[in-house]
Amino acid sequence: MKKIITYGTFDLLHTGHINILRRAKEYGDYLIVAISSDEFNAIKGKKAYYSFEQRKAILEAIRYVDEVIPEHNWEQKVEDVQKHQVDTFVMGDDWEGKFDFLKDYCKVVYLPRTVGISTTKIKKDLQLSNNG
Repeated sequence: MKKIITYGTFDLLHTGHINILRRAKEYGDYLIVAISSDEFNAIKGKKAYYSFEQRKAILEAIRYVDEVIPEHNWEQKVEDVQKHQVDTFVMGDDWEGKFDFLKDYCKVVYLPRTVGISTTKIKKDLQLSNNG
């Protein structure tokens, strides 16, 4: 069985998220999604609309996702890859080159992002619509 892993906050789920999950799953049989814990988001200076448990429940309901695990820090990726016997690490191409150090442990793939959609854009658009 080929295992894939990807990472993210996955807040305000949108078609870009679904696209990357679907395309990641095409690289193997079992997709693990590591989502930033609320504590890790705080360290990164990010605030998710949904709590970790809510984001986890949403992701677990998506047919492409086989397992959801917490991401507590930047450094845990090598440990996750080894512990879960991951064959392929997948991220959006906005992270191109940032995770090449994982090539010592598994295949690393950067997928193109879905054009025109992001959680940041949704939040900005919502702010604009509330001000008008």
